[in-house]
Amino acid sequence: MADSARGERGAVTDGEDIRAVWAARKGRSGGADSGAYRRPSRRPYVPNARSASQASAAAGQAAEPLDPDIRASVPVDPAYDLTASVGVLRRGAGDPTFRRAADGALWLGCRTPAGDPGTLRLRRATPETVDAEAWGPGAPWLVKTLPDLLGLGDSEQVRAEFAELVLTCGNRQLADALRRSAGLRVIRSGRVWDSLVPAVLEQRVTVQEARRAYQILVVRYGIPAPGAPADIRLHVSPSPREWALIPSWEWVRAGVDGKRSRAVLGAARVAARLEETVGMGREEAARRIRTVPGIGVWTAAEVMHRAHGDADAVSVGDLHLPRIVCGVLGDPALPWDDERMLELLEPYRGHRYRVSALLYR
Repeated sequence: MADSARGERGAVTDGEDIRAVWAARKGRSGGADSGAYRRPSRRPYVPNARSASQASAAAGQAAEPLDPDIRASVPVDPAYDLTASVGVLRRGAGDPTFRRAADGALWLGCRTPAGDPGTLRLRRATPETVDAEAWGPGAPWLVKTLPDLLGLGDSEQVRAEFAELVLTCGNRQLADALRRSAGLRVIRSGRVWDSLVPAVLEQRVTVQEARRAYQILVVRYGIPAPGAPADIRLHVSPSPREWALIPSWEWVRAGVDGKRSRAVLGAARVAARLEETVGMGREEAARRIRTVPGIGVWTAAEVMHRAHGDADAVSVGDLHLPRIVCGVLGDPALPWDDERMLELLEPYRGHRYRVSALLYR
C-alpha cells in the first residue's frame, strides 16, 4: 500500500503517516482548507510508544536514578553467580531491556503479567546478599517474585542430585563445566510475554539479525524504564496491545518477515492466557504455548526455561545445540542431529536444559 502511494503523487517520506498524506490530498485535515500540509508525527500513533518515550526522556528520566519505590535484600549462597543466572534474560550486549552498569549492577526493564512497566536494579552487595531496587507500577510484583527471578527456587538438593548424576555418568567435560559454573541457577522470571517475543524473533535467522530487530522495535515502540537514569538507556518492551499495533511496514524495516510478525500478533491476542501458563505443570504449559500458530517446540522451550524455570526444556530445532551436545556427550566424529542429541541427553532427563546451558556457555 505504501509503495503504491510513493509512486502515485510524489514520494512519501519515512516519517510521514500515509493516511494523513491521503487526507491532505483529498482536502481534509491539513489539506486544502488549511493551505498547507502539516507534517504529522514520525510514525502512526501507538499508545505509550515513542510519544511516551520522548515525553519521559524530556521530563521523567533524570541523569541519576530516582529514589526507588521499593528496596529489598535477598540472602544468597556465597557461590551464587548473579550475572550468569539472571543474564539468561539478556538478548545480546545491545538489549535495551537489560543493561549492565559500570559498577556491575544489572538493570532490567520489565513488564509484569498484568502489563505494568517496572524497573529492577540488582547488585551483589555482599557475598551473602543481593540488593534490589524497584521503580514503577510493576515494582511490587517484581520484588515479590525476586527470589524466583534470582533462581533461588533451584534448590540445593536438586543441584546436588544433578551433580551426583553428572558424576555417575562420568563425562569429564560436563563435570568440568559444572565445576566452572557452580554459581549458575535455573531462574524463573514469571514473565512469559517478555521471553516470548524475542524468542519468536530469533526463529530461522541469525542471532545478530534477531537482536537487531528486537532492539529497533523495543526502542521505537517501548517506553523508557521508570526511574532508570538516562545514561543507562533502559527501556520496557511494548505491551501485547502495543506490539499488535505496530504497522506492517515497520516490521519489514526491522528485518522481520511476515511469518514471525504474524506469530507475535497471534500471541498478542492470547497474551493473558499465555501468562497463565506460569502456574501450570510443565507439559500443559508448553502445550498451551505451542497452540499459537508459528510457535513450535523450540520457541516454547526458550520460553519455558526462562519464564517457568523448567530445567528440562530442550530447544529442539536449534541450529548449534545438537552439534555442541553430541560433540561433548558422544563421539564427535559421528553425525549429529536433534534425534541423536535427545538420545544422549536422556540419562539426564529432568535436567536436560541444565546440561544444555552448561555446554553452551
